[in-house]
Amino acid sequence: MTGPSGQVDRGSPVPLYFQVATRIRGMVESGELPAGSRLPAEAELAARTGASRPSLRRAVSYLVEQGVLARRRGAGTRVLPTRMERPVDLTSLHDDLARDGRAPATVLRAFSVGPVGDVVAAALGIPPSAPAARFERLRLAGGEPLALMTNVVPADVLPLRPDDLTGHGLYELLRAGGHAPRSARQVVGARAAGAAEAAALDEPPGAPLLTMTRTAWDETGRAVEYGSHLYRPTRYAVELTL
Repeated sequence: MTGPSGQVDRGSPVPLYFQVATRIRGMVESGELPAGSRLPAEAELAARTGASRPSLRRAVSYLVEQGVLARRRGAGTRVLPTRMERPVDLTSLHDDLARDGRAPATVLRAFSVGPVGDVVAAALGIPPSAPAARFERLRLAGGEPLALMTNVVPADVLPLRPDDLTGHGLYELLRAGGHAPRSARQVVGARAAGAAEAAALDEPPGAPLLTMTRTAWDETGRAVEYGSHLYRPTRYAVELTL
């Protein structure tokens, strides 16, 4: 690995590019290279690490794949915000971001009240004709898109208004309405982004996205919300304790 001076150790069995990537990642994690900052020029990095330019380029490509750096045409290579690591727990994304000081913000993209179809109605334990609020939100963290979320709440559980959903997290509203989620069933998967989803999340079409569906129940056993969410894997990770 790199020595105290940051120079690569050519006698180490660890590949040079990986040593350089570790050094750059350390600069990011320490705040020496803060989120949004531009990566130093190759000549400067070569002087700092003692690595060749091919090793530097491979290290940068590796960190781009890992979601640490991003290449932008005309803007160079920049440091991305730290990826959100979220434990699988009964909290909302808004709660988690606020707790971590990540400045959550919400863009409400759609809102309607009416029947929601057989599949979602079955998950919520309501008749297919029963009215429910269905809404789509884009969740941002530190000004960057993080998740595209579609949620459904039965109308007789919580009489939601569009304005409620831009300044508050859904679970905050459910708690205030006397329907705090106490248990949930959650399924995590992955799929490719469609064109509209990719545009909303600032990803290329076809980019891999994390998927999450959840049905939550309150302490009486009443289903209070159904959610279908898409997350950017470069900005978000699911943490499991087994």
